[in-house]
Amino acid sequence: MASIRVTEILAAVRAGSPDGSAMAGGLVHACARSLPVSGVGLALRTAKGPAGSVVATDGGTLAAGVAAVFAFPRRVGAIHVGVLDLYRDAPGVLEAAELTEALSYADAATLLLLDLQTRADGEAMPLDALAVSDDRAEVHRATGMLSVRAGIGPAEALSLLHARAFAEQRSIRDLAHDVVRGTVDPTDEGDDP
Repeated sequence: MASIRVTEILAAVRAGSPDGSAMAGGLVHACARSLPVSGVGLALRTAKGPAGSVVATDGGTLAAGVAAVFAFPRRVGAIHVGVLDLYRDAPGVLEAAELTEALSYADAATLLLLDLQTRADGEAMPLDALAVSDDRAEVHRATGMLSVRAGIGPAEALSLLHARAFAEQRSIRDLAHDVVRGTVDPTDEGDDP
């Protein structure tokens, strides 16, 4: 199951970066070792557009020798969070098992990029807050509801959900479920029980 593999990838990357500061580099290095590619790039898209530089790369200089590129744009609903690019110095396609592994790394990259986008105070999100939800639709629904309710864009609404989940040490899935049910309002800054 892909979500189990994504959780494994994130756990391994987190183990190599307990403070969370080197998770992007750890993810691209692990991806480059796991797949038959010559290089991997991970780029973050911020609210102002693409980040000024690539967040992390592995593979050295590839400009002159790239024969195949596999791009995995990362988005959550309407929110573009970045891209995971795989480069290879030999032409051809990824085999089915390789593509499955690449998609697992792409899903892990999505969660990591969301963490990088929403991290305001430099602290890493707990791993369970980054866990993959099999019911992403509920997170999308909660993001949309919050966007309309608060009069903010989808990226800001998702950031607000992540911030609230982080503050309460809850998973984003559990918080989204409560938002959809109407039992939690992430815009309420009062003292909720």
